[in-house]
Amino acid sequence: MKFQYFPHTADIRMKVEGCCFKELFVAGVLGMANILKEDICEPEDSFDIKSNIEIQATDQTCLLIDFLSEVLSHSYSEKSIFCKVIFLKLTATDIKADIYGKTTIGFDEEIKAVTYHEAEVVNSGGNTWETFIIFDI
Repeated sequence: MKFQYFPHTADIRMKVEGCCFKELFVAGVLGMANILKEDICEPEDSFDIKSNIEIQATDQTCLLIDFLSEVLSHSYSEKSIFCKVIFLKLTATDIKADIYGKTTIGFDEEIKAVTYHEAEVVNSGGNTWETFIIFDI
């Protein structure tokens, strides 16, 4: 699982990869957390907040973007950065998960939205899942 950032005009473009569908979601959460507050998820030692997320979507791409949008919403409402995900259910169109985070004072970068622009979750063969995600900042 990994994430990497690419230049994009007035936004942040991130490529996420995972060896399975689930790891793509985890990489997305960690990559977004790193934008909000650099290196806050390292080390993954203790968490002081837990939230639950349930989402249904029309396809796996919408599910990922909607999930990250919901995690972002929890980040702002709880003033926390979420670094860990425990999946209770994950299919191509449904997710139920517990997210764990760390309370923080302020963010390094404000993310306005997780966009659908350029997003397309694909299994690029074998054990590689990937997509690009554009964050509106």
